[in-house]
Amino acid sequence: MRVAVTGATGFVGRHVVARLLERGHAVVASARNDERARAMPWIERVDFIRCDLHEDFRPLLAADADALIHLAWPGLPNYRDYFHVDRNLVADIRFLKAAVDRGWRQLMVAGTCLEYGMRYGPLTEDMATSPTTPYGFAKDALRKALQLLQKESPFVLQWMRLFYMYGDGQNPASLLGQLNKAIDEGRATFDMSMGDQLRDYLPVEQVAVNFVLALENPQCEGVINCCSGKPISVIDLVSQRCRARASPIELNRGHYPYPDYEPLAFWGVPSKLAGLNGRSA
Repeated sequence: MRVAVTGATGFVGRHVVARLLERGHAVVASARNDERARAMPWIERVDFIRCDLHEDFRPLLAADADALIHLAWPGLPNYRDYFHVDRNLVADIRFLKAAVDRGWRQLMVAGTCLEYGMRYGPLTEDMATSPTTPYGFAKDALRKALQLLQKESPFVLQWMRLFYMYGDGQNPASLLGQLNKAIDEGRATFDMSMGDQLRDYLPVEQVAVNFVLALENPQCEGVINCCSGKPISVIDLVSQRCRARASPIELNRGHYPYPDYEPLAFWGVPSKLAGLNGRSA
């Protein structure tokens, strides 16, 4: 299969491209930054197209592809700014409609667990959404817009709803990114929240495996929770990383308040991925 990937040099994208190549797929990789693309270990094995989707997506659409994995979304991890609605959402609708008009009939798009809003406990793929942030709202609205478009121009839509991730290439401002920096710098303490939140984390390499597994099974449509299904407390996650790095750093719990846009405890139920893996959710 020949697959176009937007946001190919991002945290998830770089691993998705690597997994696609590992599985024998041809890849058209797209990103805004040439220099960053040239640093990717797979750059000589893909057709790279420098393209800012907000300015002109025609160079990417000129490429031949059997499927599209759309990961590009500027401005993260700022979840609260309205530009997600008035810029990113509008640009994505325009681009993805053009991709469908171009004849691309399998679209895989990254969603977010923030589409669920302030819902506690296990979150299923068929659960109603109620986003409370501009980012969550924009992603939720994009999914619904694409579902409406399917009625006019049928295509496969695979909405990969991402939860939390960690691994190579993660944002330095992420929790584990900040912890790694504090350990590298030999700091005595690490400031954090109380850490009692329950979250759903996956290594980014497994996220990439899940994306390609779903892509190779186009009968698996609609919302697909890309998660572990196993809640872990933030303090346990941080403590595990400290032990793995043999760090004596002291955790200063309670320094930061809990985020007000997330419930204290939530995790995903990956029913569709579990089915593809031959397991029960």
